[in-house]
Amino acid sequence: MQITGNDLIAAFEQFAPPSLAIPHDPIGIQIGDGNRVIHTVLVTLDVRPAVVEEAVALHADMIFAHHPVVFHPAKNLNYADPQHALYAELIRQNILVYAAHTNYDRASGGMNDVLATTLGLADVQPFIADGEGTNMGRIGQLPTTMSLATFIDQVKQQLELNGVRVIARDLQRPVRTVAVLGGSGSEWWPDALAAGADVYLTGDVTYHTGHDMLAGDLPVIDAGHHIEHVMKQAVRSKLMSWAQENDWAVQILASALNTDPFTFR
Repeated sequence: MQITGNDLIAAFEQFAPPSLAIPHDPIGIQIGDGNRVIHTVLVTLDVRPAVVEEAVALHADMIFAHHPVVFHPAKNLNYADPQHALYAELIRQNILVYAAHTNYDRASGGMNDVLATTLGLADVQPFIADGEGTNMGRIGQLPTTMSLATFIDQVKQQLELNGVRVIARDLQRPVRTVAVLGGSGSEWWPDALAAGADVYLTGDVTYHTGHDMLAGDLPVIDAGHHIEHVMKQAVRSKLMSWAQENDWAVQILASALNTDPFTFR
């Protein structure tokens, strides 16, 4: 059965309703016509020029992204701006672009649950009780207590990382209760501490916030924003499952590209 972009979006938004998104988060259709029939969907963390090239090579007519490609309104469409040139190429190639951002982060079974599962956590539950971060992060238990150093090595393997930044006084400190929040979660470290976390895993920790974490005696692993790449296979699997259940004539692919702007040397 042929489906449109809107058909796929409607199914996904039953799982991760737009109402879960934080205010002013630019989720939803970013570029294109949701009424078009889709045959191939490419799931990606970020929409970058190389991802668009990948989509074209794969004959994808829809890109499903976690991070919105249009995050800030454009004041003009001067193609000298690389971001505007990216918009133009997507339009030229007639590719529908949809983004599920903080609604996916907050959804039960969404980004932060995927991260918790990837880390092998049990008894997982949200740890932020109120405010903009409500239901955003997860806290759970490792199978056994281990040193912070051992957990760091495990995280690097599980999340396919070459390196992490660590804020801690003692790498031999025992840890078992882990709080995790994908993306930029440094402002919620007090919530992780109050919830009883032995260690907090997130990204984008700033210098002065790092000092606050150290003074608060909460070990923090800044594994980077790109750990959210785990969503590619998770979303692909979910969409494929729905396609099989509903006999949708659509192919779902996960981007093979690494869109992390940072490298470690």
